[in-house]
Amino acid sequence: MRKIFTALTLILLATSCATKKEIIYFQDAEILNERSNSQTFEPIIENNDILHIAVSSMNEEVLTPFKRQTGVEGNVNNSNPGLQGYLVNAEGQIRFPVLGSVEVRGKTRGAVEQLLQTRLGEFITDVVVDVRIMNFKVTVIGEVNQPGVYRIQDERVTLPQAIGLAGDLSQDGRRDNILLIRQVDGKQQVSRIDLTKSELFSSPFYFLKQNDVIYVEPSSKGIKKSGFIPDIPALLSLVTVGLSIVILLTR
Repeated sequence: MRKIFTALTLILLATSCATKKEIIYFQDAEILNERSNSQTFEPIIENNDILHIAVSSMNEEVLTPFKRQTGVEGNVNNSNPGLQGYLVNAEGQIRFPVLGSVEVRGKTRGAVEQLLQTRLGEFITDVVVDVRIMNFKVTVIGEVNQPGVYRIQDERVTLPQAIGLAGDLSQDGRRDNILLIRQVDGKQQVSRIDLTKSELFSSPFYFLKQNDVIYVEPSSKGIKKSGFIPDIPALLSLVTVGLSIVILLTR
């Protein structure tokens, strides 16, 4: 009985503790020393994006025909960006004053700026165009401390940064199997990411795209806490208590 009691105690200790490999991020980070990061990122405009387009010139009067009157101009941070931005429709186009339909889907911000500047240059000699994606956001849910939808002002965010915005993973979050859901050409693309390895830094999912969804799964410990499966340490504790009572009664 004493041997059984000792064995159960050791099992209880082993199953109630997380290992170092399950907790620590980027465990092979030393391989990144002196490695240059050749990744560049500029978001690609997609259907249903909302673009803020600012057109400027030395002569403000010549800009009047090219300004869409919405009643909320000058406030990029308006709570309803759809009222002041240009919505990319199902055909991948925006409706721009005077110019009409302009194809923007699949282009970078810089490419759209150049396109509009060229077309507006037929009417305005010193025109300058600035384009921003107003609805650039990522969603972080699951086992993080502050799940939610996060708007990214500068349109550039990495996966570790997004997790940082969400207050980091909780103690019960699984580090080695982060689920990332991304829409590409109208289709859902799913990838699994291991935060315990440094290969993330060369992954195409290191930089996030607008509307990416990050889901952090619960670890086995977290699943047990939720009650979906029996908590083995708790069961072992009950067995241990029972054996202790038996030992005391049979002395």
